[in-house]
Parts: sequence; structure tokens; C-alpha cells
Amino acid sequence: MKKFAVVLSGCGHKDGTEITEAVSSLIALSEAKAQYQVFAPNRDFTVVDPLNGSQNKLEQTRNILTESARIARGNIKNIKELRAADYDGLVFPGGFGAAVNLCTWARTGAQCEVDPDVERVILDFYGQQKPIAAICIAPALIARVLGQHKITVTIGKNDAVTTAEILKTGALHEDCDVDDFVTDREHRIITTPAYMFGNATPFEVFTGVRKAIHELVEMA
Repeated sequence: MKKFAVVLSGCGHKDGTEITEAVSSLIALSEAKAQYQVFAPNRDFTVVDPLNGSQNKLEQTRNILTESARIARGNIKNIKELRAADYDGLVFPGGFGAAVNLCTWARTGAQCEVDPDVERVILDFYGQQKPIAAICIAPALIARVLGQHKITVTIGKNDAVTTAEILKTGALHEDCDVDDFVTDREHRIITTPAYMFGNATPFEVFTGVRKAIHELVEMA
């Protein structure tokens, strides 16, 4: 049975992992009869109020690993333990946490810094020619790390600013509808836009994620 690593960045689309995207990924993996293990960095981050998008005045910080454990039902490991040799592929659901907790893309775009363990993991899987799936804004993270290899990703087709930053990394961008995905077969990268389409329905997001995950499992 194939086994995949899923990397989360918290819990909640404003400051962590987008929950629908994460759950859709786990459902699709289990539908494909694949095993998975969830990982996240073990460090604190600044909380954002999901109601108004502002920093929470009552509780300034939480822990990425602890918050991600809410989605993983407690079955989660520190990303420092993740080794590509133990898995057949890698999944990064989206949510703003991918752009603020796994890297600093939200602040500095194509020049962003990437969490050292996140970068190590991406390079490890890529170097072993194991497929990587990224959802929503997470393809920007993959572009930052692997853009010099001229990989192709998508974040949809309605965000010219983010697309321009992706192109600055050296990566290529392909337009894509919310319920579809883009595969770079040469580099074994699969991406789908999900909630980069802000008005998307949960079913549209699930449809695109499901297609991308099934492509990932087939490619592994």
C-alpha cells in the first residue's frame, strides 16, 4: 500500500491550513486506498481572528503542530521526523498558513524565506523523484524552492499579482479552473487552485483536490 506525507501549517484558512482542503486531501487519499501520515512544524505562530482577519488580542500565539493536530485527530508528527525515503509522495494543502507559517511568501513573495525543514523535505522528495501535490497558495511555496528547475504550477487564473511572483522564482504558471488540476509530469508536481477561487463551493474545491490526489497516487 502506498503511503504519503501530508504537511499542515495550523488550523484555519486565515493563519493555518484551509480545513476543507486538508480534509479533502485525506478523504481522497483514503478513497485511493493509500495510507498517510500528517506532519507540521513544532513552533509558535501569530494568531489571526477568523472573523475579521485581525490579530487576536486575547491570545497572541499558538503552536503550529498543536493546531494542525486538530485536523489530524491527534495523529501527527513533527516535520523534523519526515524523511522522503519512508513515503511515496508529499502533499501540501493550502490556507494562508502555507504562506506565513511554512514560508514568508505573504510578506516577501518570490524572495521569501522557507522554513528549513519544509525546504529540506521538498528537496528530499524532489531529489528522489517522488511526486509532490500542492493546493491553493501552497504551489507558490513549491515554486520558491524548485522554481530554478522550471517546474509548472497553478494557482488558478484570477490572481495576476501572485502569478507574477511565481514567475519570478523561475517556475512556470498554467491557468486552471477550480475543479481541475495541472500536472508537470517531467518534474512530478501536481497542483490545483482550490480556494484561490474565493467564491468556490466546497464541492468544487473537493473535486479539484480529489482529482489532484488521485493523480498523485497514480504517479507514485
